[in-house]
Amino acid sequence: MTQIILGENEGIDSALRRFKRQVSKAGIFPDMRKNRHFETPIEKRKRKELTKHKQRKQGKRRY
Repeated sequence: MTQIILGENEGIDSALRRFKRQVSKAGIFPDMRKNRHFETPIEKRKRKELTKHKQRKQGKRRY
């Protein structure tokens, strides 16, 4: 879990920026999207294209 502690004279904007940076480094958003119940058709198509691309790359490495 990501947690930040506010400094004494720290503004909310800089604290929010730090929080967003920590969340992106931890990889929370992609994991959340992957486990989300509803997936839009565009997201589904992109995910399938990525898996096809990854499979093609792995197939070329084997030979």
